[in-house]
Amino acid sequence: QVQLVESGGGLVQAGGSLRLSCAASGSIFRFNAMGWYRQAPGKQRELVARETRGGSRNYADFVKGRFTISRDLAKNTVSLQMNNLQPEDTAVYYCNAVGDSPYWGQGTQVTVSS
Repeated sequence: QVQLVESGGGLVQAGGSLRLSCAASGSIFRFNAMGWYRQAPGKQRELVARETRGGSRNYADFVKGRFTISRDLAKNTVSLQMNNLQPEDTAVYYCNAVGDSPYWGQGTQVTVSS
């Protein structure tokens, strides 16, 4: 059973920064990719950033230059550094891992005030 536990969400003013972390049960190297998605109220869940097993990174256009995803294979974590946050970044952020099945964390709330 794969467990993903997110942490690091919270309330921040526009222009501020947060760092999200996702801790996985067991080695994250077994996953084909790990990433972060977000879902704002009334909207569909959307990809924010992902990193493949080989280290390739992809970002949604709306976060390029502001967010950075990184994996720590020693700690079995994947993090999302979010800088210059804007009110439109307000959402629940979910950690995702792709293995034999997609796995999801429980989500962490990020709220950006103007």
